Amino acid sequence: MSFPLLTATAVVPALGAVATAAVPAAKRTAAKWLALIVSLATLALAITVLVRFDPDGGRYQLTESHAWIADFGVRYELGVDGIAVALLALTALLIPFIVLAGWHDADPLETGSRRWRPTQGFFALILAVEAMVIISFEATDVFLFYIFFEAMLIPMYFLIGGFGDRAHEHGEAAASTQRSYAAVKFLLYNLVGGLIMLAAVIGLYVVAGNFSLQEIAQARANGSLHMATSTERWLFLGFFFAFAVKAPLWPLHTWLPNAMQESTAPVAVLITAVVDKVGTFAMLRFCLQLFPEASKWATPVILVLALISIVYGALLAVGQRDIKRLVAYASISHFGFIVMGIFAMTSQGQSGATLYMVNHGISTAALMLVAGFLISRRGSRLIGDYGGVQKVAPVLAGTFLIGGLATLSLPGLAPFVSEFLVLVGTFTRYPVIGVIATFGIVLAALYTLVLYQRTMTGPVKPEVSDMPDLRVRELVVVTPLIVLLIFLGVYPKPVTDIVNPAVKQTMSDVHKTDPKPEVEAAK
Repeated sequence: MSFPLLTATAVVPALGAVATAAVPAAKRTAAKWLALIVSLATLALAITVLVRFDPDGGRYQLTESHAWIADFGVRYELGVDGIAVALLALTALLIPFIVLAGWHDADPLETGSRRWRPTQGFFALILAVEAMVIISFEATDVFLFYIFFEAMLIPMYFLIGGFGDRAHEHGEAAASTQRSYAAVKFLLYNLVGGLIMLAAVIGLYVVAGNFSLQEIAQARANGSLHMATSTERWLFLGFFFAFAVKAPLWPLHTWLPNAMQESTAPVAVLITAVVDKVGTFAMLRFCLQLFPEASKWATPVILVLALISIVYGALLAVGQRDIKRLVAYASISHFGFIVMGIFAMTSQGQSGATLYMVNHGISTAALMLVAGFLISRRGSRLIGDYGGVQKVAPVLAGTFLIGGLATLSLPGLAPFVSEFLVLVGTFTRYPVIGVIATFGIVLAALYTLVLYQRTMTGPVKPEVSDMPDLRVRELVVVTPLIVLLIFLGVYPKPVTDIVNPAVKQTMSDVHKTDPKPEVEAAK
């Protein structure tokens, strides 16, 4: 029996979470190092998966299948395609940086006081989320996916509500109230989506008789499983609603700004760069593969919602006073591009959307973590409380600028390639949607450059005059992310080579081919 590599990538952080939580309270530093070591071990396993994966091989590789709840057709089935491998690698890559960036975020609030937060719990919850996200990317049994799709809400709830940002202009009592509100809103929105999806999962079992993604998709492809048009559409809507909440897609997005505002910067990165990717990934893996006709039926409405997300998120980002809320609304705009690329039903659009998931994770992590370092120094999230930072902390300002330029998709940085592919892929089939979506690029330049101008340039405000520059630990966090942004901006081929075969399979699932270019006949 071969080594269960995919299981190991999820079990290692899960066991690490348990071990970290069990570290004695007086050994906080040991808990931090244990969490970091476990996250690096998980990264090593993810790299092994990446190396062993053959882009030109079968659709699902490194598969594992074991009986679980046999009476109900539930199996423990894992397998990865190129899209899952790319997102698994992204998740495993970001977690060590999240752990390092949050090194002091759960330290006691006051020495010798009851006002302290369990450091061990903070890092254990991060590892627990990592384990659940990874197995969500690997699961090819719909019921297995659903369990972890929902289970990850619990550790995220405690990370938002119990370990929120200390920078609050109205004091700790108000901060605690706002954190609780944000955590409950996050949980309720996603639970409602999950309950609707559960009804759809049960409906799928009634129709198909099992939960195996591969068996159901194969049965649909060869005609042995017939699904009434109305049934398929209702099941599609049940799945899509849950994924749209997680994504987050307008108008189901309102939980995200609150959650990111009240979280620490590393947890905010965990939300938008890791957890939210499960929603857009699931649209590709489950919606398009299980319900191809319903996906095409819903495409016009979904593209309009994605377009609203792009423009609406960017417009609201322009007017934000809070740094974290600005990044949150920018992410809503970016997720609009991802969803638009998925449902443009072109190979360029879906390749760009998958690449965008990876690049957005890296660029948002870079910008948000540097913003977190900035906020921790000043003790404020408000943009107006800064000014002239580049004169006293030039390295911090420089990395903040690169992260911001990546957010606006500057050519030469990684997000540009993915955004370009999404727009090209959309324009070839839906030119009006593609043209309007480009307005989001203009707004992205506006909110990013205005943010940099107001925080980093101009006269040095007295409150930031003695602000220290990035420390060694912070440089270790930021530097690799900046390098990746530049490398993938110049040479995205390593990622596209992995995801393109999976995209072709997805296009085949929905029976779509790229539109032929209209060439004017020679006179």
